[in-house]
Amino acid sequence: MLFTLENISGGIAMVTSIIGLSPQVYKSYKTKSAEDVSMIMLINYLVCSVAWIIHGVCAGSEFVVYSNVIGTVLSCVSIIQKVVYDRNAKNA
Repeated sequence: MLFTLENISGGIAMVTSIIGLSPQVYKSYKTKSAEDVSMIMLINYLVCSVAWIIHGVCAGSEFVVYSNVIGTVLSCVSIIQKVVYDRNAKNA
C-alpha cells in the first residue's frame, strides 16, 4: 500500500533531511563564507546521519537510509565549505 504510515513518515524524513542543510550549503556557496557555521554542529549532524544509516540498514528501512545518505552528503559538503572558506578568509 502506497500511503502507509511508514511511507508517509519516511517521505517526510527524506524531505526534511534535504531541507535541513541545503539552505546553508547554498548560502555558504553564494557568499564564499561559512564563518557563522559551527563545525561542531556539522560534525554532530554527520555522525548522527551515519548512525541513522547504520540503523536503517539493520532495520531494513530504505527511507531511513536514503534520507540520511542525503544528510551525510550535505554534511560533508558543508564541512568542506567550512574548512575551505575559513582557510581562504585567514589567508586574505
